[in-house]
Amino acid sequence: MSLRGFLNIDKPPGLVSFAVVQRIRRATGVRRVGHAGTLDPMATGVLPIAVGAATKLIDELVGTHKRYRGVITLGVETDTYDADGEVVARADASSLSWRDVEAVLEPIRGEVLQRPPSYSAIKRDGEPAYRAARRGTPHELEPRLVTVYSLALVDFTNPRLTIEVECGKGFYVRSLAHDIGATLGVGGHLSALRRTAVGPFTVEDAVPLDRAVQRLEQGDVETLLHAPDAVLAGWPAVIVGPRSLAALQHGLDLRPEPRALRRAGREGERARCYGPDGRLAALLEGSAIPGAWHPYRVFSG
Repeated sequence: MSLRGFLNIDKPPGLVSFAVVQRIRRATGVRRVGHAGTLDPMATGVLPIAVGAATKLIDELVGTHKRYRGVITLGVETDTYDADGEVVARADASSLSWRDVEAVLEPIRGEVLQRPPSYSAIKRDGEPAYRAARRGTPHELEPRLVTVYSLALVDFTNPRLTIEVECGKGFYVRSLAHDIGATLGVGGHLSALRRTAVGPFTVEDAVPLDRAVQRLEQGDVETLLHAPDAVLAGWPAVIVGPRSLAALQHGLDLRPEPRALRRAGREGERARCYGPDGRLAALLEGSAIPGAWHPYRVFSG
Protein backbone atom coordinates (compact mmCIF):
# COMPACT_ATOMS: atom_id res chain seq x y z
CA MET A 1 0.00 0.00 0.00
CA SER A 2 1.47 3.34 -1.02
CA LEU A 3 2.04 6.09 1.53
CA ARG A 4 -0.56 8.81 1.73
CA GLY A 5 -1.27 11.30 4.48
CA PHE A 6 0.05 14.44 6.16
CA LEU A 7 3.17 15.11 8.20
CA ASN A 8 2.98 17.92 10.75
CA ILE A 9 6.48 19.36 10.43
CA ASP A 10 7.98 22.06 12.66
CA LYS A 11 10.00 24.01 10.09
CA PRO A 12 13.35 25.36 11.28
CA PRO A 13 14.57 28.85 10.35
CA GLY A 14 16.71 29.39 7.27
CA LEU A 15 14.92 27.02 4.89
CA VAL A 16 12.42 27.74 2.14
CA SER A 17 9.32 25.53 2.30
CA PHE A 18 10.29 23.63 -0.86
CA ALA A 19 13.55 22.54 0.77
CA VAL A 20 11.46 20.77 3.42
CA VAL A 21 9.51 19.03 0.67
CA GLN A 22 12.75 17.84 -0.93
CA ARG A 23 14.02 16.35 2.34
CA ILE A 24 10.76 14.49 2.90
CA ARG A 25 10.88 13.14 -0.66
CA ARG A 26 14.35 11.72 -0.09
CA ALA A 27 13.45 10.28 3.32
CA THR A 28 10.26 8.55 2.12
CA GLY A 29 11.21 7.70 -1.45
CA VAL A 30 7.84 9.17 -2.51
CA ARG A 31 7.82 11.59 -5.42
CA ARG A 32 4.37 13.11 -4.82
CA VAL A 33 5.05 15.40 -1.87
CA GLY A 34 3.85 18.97 -1.37
CA HIS A 35 3.38 21.58 1.35
CA ALA A 36 0.28 23.44 2.49
CA GLY A 37 0.95 27.12 3.05
CA THR A 38 4.38 28.61 2.37
CA LEU A 39 6.54 29.84 5.24
CA ASP A 40 9.26 32.41 4.59
CA PRO A 41 12.85 31.28 5.32
CA MET A 42 13.06 33.18 8.63
CA ALA A 43 9.76 31.76 9.88
CA THR A 44 9.38 28.60 11.95
CA GLY A 45 6.50 26.39 13.01
CA VAL A 46 3.72 24.33 11.50
CA LEU A 47 4.28 23.30 7.87
CA PRO A 48 1.90 20.49 6.87
CA ILE A 49 3.48 18.18 4.29
CA ALA A 50 1.22 16.10 2.06
CA VAL A 51 2.50 12.71 0.94
CA GLY A 52 1.16 10.66 -1.97
CA ALA A 53 -2.55 11.01 -2.76
CA ALA A 54 -2.92 13.46 0.15
CA THR A 55 -1.48 16.11 -2.18
CA LYS A 56 -4.98 16.25 -3.69
CA LEU A 57 -6.17 17.71 -0.37
CA ILE A 58 -3.66 20.58 -0.15
CA ASP A 59 -6.18 23.12 -1.41
CA GLU A 60 -8.63 22.11 1.31
CA LEU A 61 -5.97 22.73 3.96
CA VAL A 62 -4.61 25.98 2.51
CA GLY A 63 -8.07 27.49 2.88
CA THR A 64 -8.34 26.73 6.62
CA HIS A 65 -7.60 29.07 9.54
CA LYS A 66 -3.96 29.72 10.45
CA ARG A 67 -2.49 31.06 13.70
CA TYR A 68 0.78 32.93 14.13
CA ARG A 69 2.85 34.48 16.89
CA GLY A 70 5.00 37.30 15.57
CA VAL A 71 7.45 39.90 16.84
CA ILE A 72 7.39 43.33 15.20
CA THR A 73 10.26 45.78 15.62
CA LEU A 74 9.12 49.39 15.37
CA GLY A 75 11.29 52.24 14.10
CA VAL A 76 13.06 50.15 11.45
CA GLU A 77 11.53 49.63 8.00
CA THR A 78 12.90 47.09 5.50
CA ASP A 79 12.25 46.51 1.81
CA THR A 80 10.97 42.95 2.35
CA TYR A 81 8.95 43.92 5.47
CA ASP A 82 10.96 41.40 7.53
CA ALA A 83 14.38 40.95 9.13
CA ASP A 84 15.87 39.39 5.98
CA GLY A 85 15.54 42.64 4.03
CA GLU A 86 17.60 45.80 3.66
CA VAL A 87 16.86 48.70 5.99
CA VAL A 88 15.22 51.54 4.06
CA ALA A 89 14.19 53.88 6.91
CA ARG A 90 14.67 54.46 10.63
CA ALA A 91 12.66 56.50 13.15
CA ASP A 92 12.39 57.04 16.90
CA ALA A 93 9.65 54.86 18.41
CA SER A 94 10.51 55.50 22.07
CA SER A 95 7.41 57.62 22.82
CA LEU A 96 4.90 54.93 21.83
CA SER A 97 2.79 53.24 24.50
CA TRP A 98 0.77 50.04 24.79
CA ARG A 99 -2.38 52.13 24.31
CA ASP A 100 -1.01 53.57 21.06
CA VAL A 101 -0.39 50.09 19.68
CA GLU A 102 -3.77 48.75 20.84
CA ALA A 103 -5.52 51.64 19.08
CA VAL A 104 -3.84 50.69 15.80
CA LEU A 105 -4.70 46.98 16.15
CA GLU A 106 -8.37 47.54 17.00
CA PRO A 107 -9.63 48.10 13.40
CA ILE A 108 -7.64 45.16 12.00
CA ARG A 109 -10.30 42.53 12.53
CA GLY A 110 -12.84 40.89 10.27
CA GLU A 111 -12.55 41.40 6.52
CA VAL A 112 -9.87 43.98 5.72
CA LEU A 113 -7.96 45.13 2.66
CA GLN A 114 -4.26 44.27 2.73
CA ARG A 115 -1.57 45.06 0.17
CA PRO A 116 0.83 42.10 -0.29
CA PRO A 117 4.59 42.75 -0.02
CA SER A 118 6.49 43.53 -3.21
CA TYR A 119 8.81 40.67 -2.22
CA SER A 120 6.24 37.87 -2.58
CA ALA A 121 5.49 34.98 -4.91
CA ILE A 122 2.36 36.64 -6.29
CA LYS A 123 2.60 36.68 -10.06
CA ARG A 124 1.93 39.50 -12.50
CA ASP A 125 2.10 38.68 -16.21
CA GLY A 126 3.54 35.29 -15.21
CA GLU A 127 6.43 36.75 -13.20
CA PRO A 128 6.72 36.43 -9.39
CA ALA A 129 6.70 39.86 -7.73
CA TYR A 130 9.95 39.18 -5.87
CA ARG A 131 11.89 38.93 -9.13
CA ALA A 132 10.80 42.39 -10.21
CA ALA A 133 11.61 43.73 -6.73
CA ARG A 134 15.11 42.24 -6.81
CA ARG A 135 15.95 43.95 -10.08
CA GLY A 136 14.79 47.29 -8.69
CA THR A 137 11.42 47.58 -10.44
CA PRO A 138 8.98 46.34 -7.80
CA HIS A 139 5.33 45.78 -8.71
CA GLU A 140 2.70 47.85 -6.92
CA LEU A 141 0.42 44.96 -6.00
CA GLU A 142 -3.28 45.62 -5.57
CA PRO A 143 -4.80 45.34 -2.08
CA ARG A 144 -6.66 42.08 -1.42
CA LEU A 145 -9.58 41.29 0.84
CA VAL A 146 -8.35 39.04 3.66
CA THR A 147 -9.89 37.86 6.91
CA VAL A 148 -8.55 38.40 10.43
CA TYR A 149 -10.45 36.25 12.94
CA SER A 150 -8.52 37.49 15.98
CA LEU A 151 -5.58 39.77 16.71
CA ALA A 152 -4.11 40.26 20.17
CA LEU A 153 -1.23 42.26 21.59
CA VAL A 154 0.68 39.85 23.84
CA ASP A 155 3.64 42.02 24.86
CA PHE A 156 5.09 45.45 24.15
CA THR A 157 8.63 46.16 25.25
CA ASN A 158 9.50 49.15 23.13
CA PRO A 159 10.49 48.96 20.31
CA ARG A 160 9.31 45.34 20.01
CA LEU A 161 5.74 44.13 20.22
CA THR A 162 4.50 40.56 20.17
CA ILE A 163 1.19 39.69 18.56
CA GLU A 164 -0.95 36.61 18.05
CA VAL A 165 -3.12 36.51 14.96
CA GLU A 166 -5.61 34.03 13.53
CA CYS A 167 -6.29 34.62 9.86
CA GLY A 168 -7.54 33.13 6.63
CA LYS A 169 -6.03 32.41 3.23
CA GLY A 170 -3.76 34.99 1.59
CA PHE A 171 -2.90 36.95 4.75
CA TYR A 172 0.68 38.27 5.07
CA VAL A 173 1.96 38.86 8.61
CA ARG A 174 4.84 40.80 7.01
CA SER A 175 2.36 43.26 5.54
CA LEU A 176 0.63 43.51 8.92
CA ALA A 177 3.95 44.44 10.55
CA HIS A 178 4.66 47.03 7.86
CA ASP A 179 1.16 48.53 8.11
CA ILE A 180 1.27 48.76 11.91
CA GLY A 181 4.59 50.63 11.73
CA ALA A 182 3.31 52.94 9.01
CA THR A 183 0.12 53.76 10.91
CA LEU A 184 2.13 54.53 14.05
CA GLY A 185 4.30 56.85 11.94
CA VAL A 186 7.62 55.18 12.75
CA GLY A 187 7.81 52.24 10.35
CA GLY A 188 8.33 48.65 11.36
CA HIS A 189 9.18 45.16 10.20
CA LEU A 190 8.55 41.56 11.17
CA SER A 191 11.58 40.38 13.15
CA ALA A 192 10.36 36.89 14.14
CA LEU A 193 7.46 34.64 13.17
CA ARG A 194 6.23 31.27 14.36
CA ARG A 195 3.17 29.59 12.87
CA THR A 196 1.34 27.83 15.65
CA ALA A 197 -1.52 26.19 13.73
CA VAL A 198 -2.81 25.33 10.26
CA GLY A 199 -6.31 23.90 10.41
CA PRO A 200 -6.16 20.82 12.68
CA PHE A 201 -2.34 20.79 12.89
CA THR A 202 -0.81 22.57 15.89
CA VAL A 203 2.74 23.41 16.88
CA GLU A 204 2.39 21.39 20.10
CA ASP A 205 2.10 18.21 17.99
CA ALA A 206 4.56 19.22 15.25
CA VAL A 207 7.78 17.20 14.79
CA PRO A 208 11.07 19.04 14.14
CA LEU A 209 12.24 18.46 10.58
CA ASP A 210 15.53 16.73 11.42
CA ARG A 211 13.82 14.33 13.82
CA ALA A 212 11.05 13.57 11.33
CA VAL A 213 13.57 12.81 8.56
CA GLN A 214 15.54 10.52 10.86
CA ARG A 215 12.42 8.57 11.85
CA LEU A 216 11.20 8.31 8.24
CA GLU A 217 14.59 6.97 7.12
CA GLN A 218 14.32 4.36 9.87
CA GLY A 219 10.90 3.29 8.59
CA ASP A 220 8.96 4.85 11.45
CA VAL A 221 6.13 6.12 9.24
CA GLU A 222 2.83 5.13 10.82
CA THR A 223 3.36 7.14 14.00
CA LEU A 224 4.20 10.28 12.01
CA LEU A 225 1.66 10.14 9.20
CA HIS A 226 -1.79 11.65 9.77
CA ALA A 227 -4.67 10.23 7.73
CA PRO A 228 -5.58 12.32 4.67
CA ASP A 229 -9.07 13.03 6.01
CA ALA A 230 -7.60 14.72 9.11
CA VAL A 231 -8.07 17.97 7.18
CA LEU A 232 -11.77 17.29 6.53
CA ALA A 233 -13.05 17.26 10.10
CA GLY A 234 -16.61 18.53 10.27
CA TRP A 235 -17.51 17.55 6.71
CA PRO A 236 -20.53 15.25 6.35
CA ALA A 237 -19.59 11.69 5.35
CA VAL A 238 -20.93 9.31 2.73
CA ILE A 239 -20.15 5.57 2.81
CA VAL A 240 -20.66 3.67 -0.44
CA GLY A 241 -20.56 0.07 -1.63
CA PRO A 242 -18.45 -1.37 -4.46
CA ARG A 243 -20.92 -0.51 -7.23
CA SER A 244 -21.31 3.14 -6.20
CA LEU A 245 -17.56 3.40 -5.67
CA ALA A 246 -16.92 2.23 -9.23
CA ALA A 247 -19.42 4.80 -10.52
CA LEU A 248 -17.71 7.60 -8.57
CA GLN A 249 -14.32 6.62 -9.96
CA HIS A 250 -15.78 7.16 -13.44
CA GLY A 251 -17.02 10.62 -12.48
CA LEU A 252 -20.68 9.68 -12.21
CA ASP A 253 -22.99 11.41 -9.72
CA LEU A 254 -24.01 9.62 -6.54
CA ARG A 255 -27.50 9.36 -5.10
CA PRO A 256 -26.81 7.91 -1.64
CA GLU A 257 -29.28 5.90 0.38
CA PRO A 258 -30.69 7.81 3.38
CA ARG A 259 -28.69 5.56 5.75
CA ALA A 260 -25.43 6.68 4.14
CA LEU A 261 -25.93 10.38 4.81
CA ARG A 262 -28.13 12.31 7.14
CA ARG A 263 -29.32 14.52 4.29
CA ALA A 264 -29.09 14.57 0.52
CA GLY A 265 -26.61 16.74 -1.28
CA ARG A 266 -27.42 20.42 -1.61
CA GLU A 267 -25.89 22.42 -4.44
CA GLY A 268 -22.49 23.82 -3.41
CA GLU A 269 -22.26 21.73 -0.21
CA ARG A 270 -19.25 19.44 0.19
CA ALA A 271 -18.82 16.00 1.73
CA ARG A 272 -16.21 13.25 2.12
CA CYS A 273 -16.86 9.80 0.71
CA TYR A 274 -15.53 6.45 1.94
CA GLY A 275 -15.41 3.11 0.17
CA PRO A 276 -16.24 -0.31 1.66
CA ASP A 277 -12.72 -0.61 3.09
CA GLY A 278 -13.12 2.61 5.10
CA ARG A 279 -10.56 4.53 3.03
CA LEU A 280 -11.21 8.01 1.71
CA ALA A 281 -12.46 7.54 -1.84
CA ALA A 282 -13.61 10.96 -3.06
CA LEU A 283 -14.60 14.51 -2.25
CA LEU A 284 -18.15 15.33 -3.20
CA GLU A 285 -20.12 18.49 -3.84
CA GLY A 286 -23.84 18.93 -4.06
CA SER A 287 -24.89 18.59 -7.67
CA ALA A 288 -27.30 20.83 -9.57
CA ILE A 289 -29.46 17.67 -9.72
CA PRO A 290 -31.55 17.75 -6.52
CA GLY A 291 -30.27 15.35 -3.87
CA ALA A 292 -27.25 14.15 -5.86
CA TRP A 293 -23.56 14.39 -5.10
CA HIS A 294 -20.88 14.96 -7.74
CA PRO A 295 -17.27 13.66 -7.20
CA TYR A 296 -14.99 16.63 -7.83
CA ARG A 297 -11.87 14.86 -6.55
CA VAL A 298 -11.33 11.08 -6.63
CA PHE A 299 -8.69 9.01 -4.84
CA SER A 300 -7.41 5.63 -5.98
CA GLY A 301 -5.23 2.98 -4.37
